[in-house]
Amino acid sequence: MEFASSPDEYMPTFYIGQHESDRTRVTPELLRQAQDCNYDMLTTPITTPHFHSRVLTLLSNHLNELELQPTRSIPAPVIPSLSPFDTPLAPGETISQLLAVVSPWIDLCSPDPAVYNISRQVLELEVAYAAFCGIGNIILPSPKLHHGKLHGEGVTQYAYAVQETLNIGHYIQMSISLPMMDNPEQDSDEVVGSLAERARGKHLGLSESGLQKNSMEELEENEDGGTVIFSRKKPARFDFFGTWDAWNVIRTLCKYNNRLSVALSIPSHLPPLSVSSRWHSEPLRLLSISSKTFFKNPSGYPAFTHSHQALLTRYMGGIRNPPWLLLYDVGPIPGFENPETIVSAADGVLSPSEAADPPSPTSAEASQLERKGSKKSTKTVNDPTPHLNYLRYLQSHQPPRTILERFGAGYQDYLQAPLQPLTDNLESITYEVFEKDPVKYDQYLTAIQQALIDWRDQGKRASGPNGRIVVAVVGAGRGPLVTRALQASDATGIPIEMWAVEKNPNAFVLLQRHNEETWANRVNLVKSDMRSWKGPLQENVPQPSGYTGHWPPPRNEDDTSNANMTSEAAPPPEPQLPTHGPIDILVSELLGSFADNELSPECLDGILPLLNPTHGISIPCSYSAYLTPIAAPKLHADIAARALNDPEAPHTPYVVMLHAIDYLSTTSRPSTSRSTTSESVPTPVPNVVEAWSFSHGPMNALPTSSTNLHNTRHARLTFNLRDRAVCHGLAGYFEAVLYPGVELSTNPLNMEDKSPGMMSWFPIYFPLKNPLYAPDASTLTVSIFRATDNRKVWYEWMVEAWSNLIGGIGSGEKKRVRLGVSEVGSSKSGGCMM
Repeated sequence: MEFASSPDEYMPTFYIGQHESDRTRVTPELLRQAQDCNYDMLTTPITTPHFHSRVLTLLSNHLNELELQPTRSIPAPVIPSLSPFDTPLAPGETISQLLAVVSPWIDLCSPDPAVYNISRQVLELEVAYAAFCGIGNIILPSPKLHHGKLHGEGVTQYAYAVQETLNIGHYIQMSISLPMMDNPEQDSDEVVGSLAERARGKHLGLSESGLQKNSMEELEENEDGGTVIFSRKKPARFDFFGTWDAWNVIRTLCKYNNRLSVALSIPSHLPPLSVSSRWHSEPLRLLSISSKTFFKNPSGYPAFTHSHQALLTRYMGGIRNPPWLLLYDVGPIPGFENPETIVSAADGVLSPSEAADPPSPTSAEASQLERKGSKKSTKTVNDPTPHLNYLRYLQSHQPPRTILERFGAGYQDYLQAPLQPLTDNLESITYEVFEKDPVKYDQYLTAIQQALIDWRDQGKRASGPNGRIVVAVVGAGRGPLVTRALQASDATGIPIEMWAVEKNPNAFVLLQRHNEETWANRVNLVKSDMRSWKGPLQENVPQPSGYTGHWPPPRNEDDTSNANMTSEAAPPPEPQLPTHGPIDILVSELLGSFADNELSPECLDGILPLLNPTHGISIPCSYSAYLTPIAAPKLHADIAARALNDPEAPHTPYVVMLHAIDYLSTTSRPSTSRSTTSESVPTPVPNVVEAWSFSHGPMNALPTSSTNLHNTRHARLTFNLRDRAVCHGLAGYFEAVLYPGVELSTNPLNMEDKSPGMMSWFPIYFPLKNPLYAPDASTLTVSIFRATDNRKVWYEWMVEAWSNLIGGIGSGEKKRVRLGVSEVGSSKSGGCMM
């Protein structure tokens, strides 16, 4: 992964910490030495081995007492308060640079109530004391999903414990340590002195003797429920979404608390892209990277495979608050044992051989490395912090940001209400933001040029004087499309009669200035709502001063030329009524993030009758709206927080630069990666489906009493899901045909082909008030309506989850079963006013 680095290029911020499993305390000297090595933070245990021994003794005594008196109700023991021997922490100046780690030997998922009770007490004691000391971030141990024959049954009690703990430390950020996927073999790796080992067999689904079986054995019963026997079982399979499923239960029960996040462990062999995409949508606070995640390159230097580099770039790139990196058991802080040793800081400067990519291992090799650790290299590395140095190298060699990433910096996952340009007069800064997009206006320029050339080549009769083609820009704003139309005329040598219509009185002032200073008074300016404009004035009738598209014009109060005329003076001549002609090419930029959400159809209804009835061209000539279901937990949490003060927040479609999301319905395409690995990994792409479309051309005027029903729309769309997921809402996009062969698109499937780098529109997001869970191999059905009451336009939407089940015994028929339905979202109260 080679990218040229330049001091002018944006460099992401990597906050890198270090964790040692056997660390017992962090002294100021150790922290200072770590900072000298270029670490940003260290982890610290909250309690000591002395406290661990005390808890084990307390639990063992309690379990012995229960065994001796099985019929007696014995209350659970209470752990005494912490003493100075139980904790290495104390308030101080360095406390803000430490990440506190809750004791990994507790088991909050234990089916044994005694173990669970003790574990909860430990959790609450440690979090309370850490909060007292001023700790800002705490890492919680991963929920243990496998207990004997039980799988995942303790996740809800884990979630309950976390929920209660959030009420203890009101300002602490809590990160739950989670592997990317559920690997039963790794879950069985017990921490020394784990309370899970003390769980009684009767709570694990084992025999009364409580015998602990080999991980490859399980108990079975014969047909009459008699003798319990041992048998060999097949190795447990990976559940790629097992740990995500557990996380989803936890964060749901904790109501998407914004102080709860994920500390994700990166494995040596990455799961499918669908799994890493799912985690990308979640609130990642930490990425835990152990020594096993690195592989030795030909120089013996620890490095990432190409896939790991791509994963890091995706998780870290282009966002305001990227996750922190935590190096896990990569060796002690160098130089601490000998303070006189001079250790150079990890600056990320590596030679090409040191930074070379290692060969990518096979799945079997990576699995073996996960168990046994990285292979020993015969080559020595004279670097005291090679893993840290390599991450600093990657930091300085991240790929350059795209135009869209630079333009949208700071706007990722930031919710914005759509514009209402018909009711609000936009500020100049709003126009300026849109005008920074060169791609959109280049496409408009191309479309206008091609329309002029085709008009001439096809010998169409123009509506303007002297054979000039009448071009009108409606909703001209500050005039960027007027400039493009004039440029198109100059480039093609085809004369035009230029009209610009704008209702915003403030923007109209700037248009007048542009006409004098830039456009050489080549533009006929009209201050009017496009829907009430009567059309271009014919040249034989002079345009009255102050003409606004209506007759008669307003009286000029400064005109006193006839003020002293006597009553005998001849009466003024009758005013000559103006003659309005048609428009040959109508240009507008009324599109919203969902194509029609800023009322382009309603606006054009009022002016399309002015279009040349024979050859008239509308730019754009058509546009379509597209949808796909997404997981967006960060957006859901943000909207839920807003709903506390704004009940309509869950019913508002938002314009948002989607970043931390996961497309739920995907198909696979061949990978375009340049990876040299032998494995060809298909790239999942979203299923983005058209909801409806509008097309525009010459049309008859609508009756005055006409309703807006012709602009209503309804769609029912089906999306197949391969993997279990939670749907938080719908992502909306659009495609527009400006002129045949010239298009705009925000659709992720073809945006880079039709309008690469375009940044004028972010997608629209239709939220679900209550997220909808869907299991593996399920189907989501989306219903969406574009509704109107002739005063405003709004959307209503809902999602249904279905499971495809096999019918009765022997039938083999599939039966669709509705699993759930979302609440209907409706933006009526905040609809776009007509």
